[in-house]
Amino acid sequence: MAFTAQDVKKLRDMTNVGMMDCKKALTETDGDMDKAVDWLREKGLAKAAKKADRVAAMGVAYAAVVDGVGVVIEVNSETDFAAKTDAFTDLVKNLAEVVATQNPADIEALKGCTYPNSNLTVTEIMQEKVMSIGENMQIRRFDRFPENTSVAYVHAGGTHGVLVNLAVEGDIDVTEVGKNVAMQIAAMGPKYWDKAQVPQADVDKELQVQIALMNNDPNMASKPDAVKEKIAAGKMNAFYKESCLLQQEFVRSDLFKGDVAGYIADAAKKLGGTITFKDAIHYIMGEGIEKREDDFAAEVAAMSK
Repeated sequence: MAFTAQDVKKLRDMTNVGMMDCKKALTETDGDMDKAVDWLREKGLAKAAKKADRVAAMGVAYAAVVDGVGVVIEVNSETDFAAKTDAFTDLVKNLAEVVATQNPADIEALKGCTYPNSNLTVTEIMQEKVMSIGENMQIRRFDRFPENTSVAYVHAGGTHGVLVNLAVEGDIDVTEVGKNVAMQIAAMGPKYWDKAQVPQADVDKELQVQIALMNNDPNMASKPDAVKEKIAAGKMNAFYKESCLLQQEFVRSDLFKGDVAGYIADAAKKLGGTITFKDAIHYIMGEGIEKREDDFAAEVAAMSK
């Protein structure tokens, strides 16, 4: 399988490893991105494998709670300037209201919904906005939580939109708890919410990586396989603490020292009720959107000369 300069860049972005090592990893794995990530980790070069390509794009990732319904939506524009205008901000907030109140099945259905305080459809309003703002705009994705108690958080004006869904018992206000958990998600980017959700295939893969790291370590390579397997199993707690929200160390150590699950339980006890984390949605503005990187491509191409 052939690979391109953009593949090298993507691997570098995913692993924070140098270009030459990324190129070597892709060469050794015949251009397979996932295998290249594992190859780098097994060599001890990559500490973590980010599965998402976080290339920047313009627009806003927005979250809100409308009439008890949690909504998260991403709308893209051509420039950051347009995304920061009042007209664009109002558009995104009104689209979130449409998602909450009219429950469209998908983006095409959303485009056909009636825009708030008008007789026009979302498509017709967006056409008007394109004319007035002077840029193309696209609704990229949205999701909603109609049940339980949702708390919304928007980071840095729309770089992250996070929606946390909690089951609550007792007459308590969980806004602060939900916001703190949402901030944790935005800051730490957990891959899973709880270690119980980690697929067995991912557990097996992580164990294989840990054993391969020991095989490549002169001080560990000679140890019996049974010993390596036991050590690898012991390292899974570190994997869970890094990858799983509820097992992560709570970043607001000024409020609670321990993991996120412990923080939620402690906060619920202080409030006099029960709080159970149910689900969350985390949108990163521009996540996975490709854009041209001609200079970088030329730089990588020059390495092969």
